[in-house]
Amino acid sequence: MNKLSYVIAEKLLEIEAIKINFKEPYRWTSGILSPVYCDNRESLSFSDVRTIIKNGYVEVIKEHFPETEVIAGVATGAIAQGALVADMLNLPFVYVREKSKEHGLKKIIEGRLKPEQKTIVIEDLISTGGSSIKAMNELRNEKAIVLGMVAAFTYEFPAAKEIFETNNCKLFTLSSFSILKEVAVIKNYITEKEGIKLMEWHKDPKNYAWG
Repeated sequence: MNKLSYVIAEKLLEIEAIKINFKEPYRWTSGILSPVYCDNRESLSFSDVRTIIKNGYVEVIKEHFPETEVIAGVATGAIAQGALVADMLNLPFVYVREKSKEHGLKKIIEGRLKPEQKTIVIEDLISTGGSSIKAMNELRNEKAIVLGMVAAFTYEFPAAKEIFETNNCKLFTLSSFSILKEVAVIKNYITEKEGIKLMEWHKDPKNYAWG
């Protein structure tokens, strides 16, 4: 998986699914300014990258969760990849909405999920982990047995690690922030000096001194 982690980081940089910009940082929903913006949905438009990531998910599930009965994608970023993974494993697929529909059956989980089915959650990105854990808890509320979660990329924030441990959820990721930084320097997407700045930002994103 380590070699694959480097390949995925390089591919995401290559197709600009991950962008790094210190001059014009990106503002996240949380309000945090970040030099890194990751949109793994971009990978869906590139068949080779899409396949590499899909195969990575499948490899992790087969190795660590062979008893899986259902694949659950988290809306919206992980719906497509989750469906591709479910298809490759010949398993049922459901997805978890950010919030319940305001009409009809007012579902938050779309698809057929039976009580006590052993479920793996597919995510595209882990930052603080809050929305991922919320999706997992919605599945647990429907009596699913959530075996764990697999994500394409993690920012490796300590808060995310803590929230997954607190909620007793095993997490596996295909690539990570530290590997991204290493690849970005090696492949000249950023300078070594910018690589150091990237790690300084990562230590304390909320209080990083810009300028």
